[in-house]
Amino acid sequence: MSQSPSNIIIGPAFPLKGGIANFNEALASAFQDAGIESTIVSFSLQYPSLLFPGKTQLAKGDAPPSGISIFPTISSINPFSWFKTARFIAQRKPDFVVIRFWIPFMGPALGTIARLIKKKLPGVPIIAITDNVIPHEKRPLDKPFTSWFINSCDGFVVMSQSVGNDLRQFDTLKPVIMQPHPVYNIFGEPVSREEACSTLQLDPHLKYILFFGLIRKYKGLDLLLEAFAASSAKDPDLRLLVAGEFYEDEEAYLKQIKTLGIDSKVMVHNRYIPKEEVRHFFGAASLVVQPYRDATQSGVTQIAYHFLKPMIVTDVGGLPEMVPHGKAGFVTPVSAVAIAEAIDEFFEKKYEKEFTEGVRKMAGNYSWEAFTNGVNELVARLKKPSK
Repeated sequence: MSQSPSNIIIGPAFPLKGGIANFNEALASAFQDAGIESTIVSFSLQYPSLLFPGKTQLAKGDAPPSGISIFPTISSINPFSWFKTARFIAQRKPDFVVIRFWIPFMGPALGTIARLIKKKLPGVPIIAITDNVIPHEKRPLDKPFTSWFINSCDGFVVMSQSVGNDLRQFDTLKPVIMQPHPVYNIFGEPVSREEACSTLQLDPHLKYILFFGLIRKYKGLDLLLEAFAASSAKDPDLRLLVAGEFYEDEEAYLKQIKTLGIDSKVMVHNRYIPKEEVRHFFGAASLVVQPYRDATQSGVTQIAYHFLKPMIVTDVGGLPEMVPHGKAGFVTPVSAVAIAEAIDEFFEKKYEKEFTEGVRKMAGNYSWEAFTNGVNELVARLKKPSK
């Protein structure tokens, strides 16, 4: 009897929090649905506390389904753990390895682990899913750390063309495939607007715009606040929900809110939103806005697709690839004035029903099955003997 194929996913997972951890758990489940035994090798220490801007790196919600095995063996700053991790993976003899890469800081650890696996398991493909290649926020040593990692891999999966273009600055020969970020399926079923508003203690007769996710400068919340001030001055029923943990000074944003005179219209939830609560924020919203100054792709977009919510996104990175203008929402320049005009048009022309249907149609293009099929095809390509 032949043994089922298996893989190892290297990257953050529960109890670590965040979109990449959520993605890895969903990806492991998708591989298992496809008949591939999938194990996640995660971090015992992801970021040293001095380098982590948030309150905690740990999630408070429920663990993923028991069918997903997670082994937290990697310390990003302890090379001894890198050798231990490589030995652990070699003992399991996977058919291929998938490594998540999202920040240059992880390059030394992940690149070294990849090299050690290659020595122990020659011929086993090592594939990187590169969320970012050139980071949103630049730091010293970004380039050598990224190069060390990129050079350790055999092939790459990117989720937007912009990341593919960035990757080619580091490697022009290895195979690269583009597979869009799938729609999340880990946040539960949508809830009615009435239930969502009741849970969040919101007035269901008002109209809510949602900014969701970690708050950093490149995500442009300040632009949205300025745009919202202009739009809400015209429509007194507009409200803004800001749901996510601040990874920079919250006071600057609170001061902006006060200066703009929108204190009573903006509800700020400065905390990481557990998976179990996400559906309430999206359920209450009529519109999701991503006013980013810089982007590759965004997991928030795919959460919006899951909950069938129209979007306004800025024309950066892979966002316009994911949200077709005039069908699933609007794509605007990186400008508070342009964002305000899009908000005004959405509500004045009552686009919610039309765009919701557009979102529904687009969501079918972003399946986990398509993503895992793409990875499997890349694996087969890498295993095929060269002529």
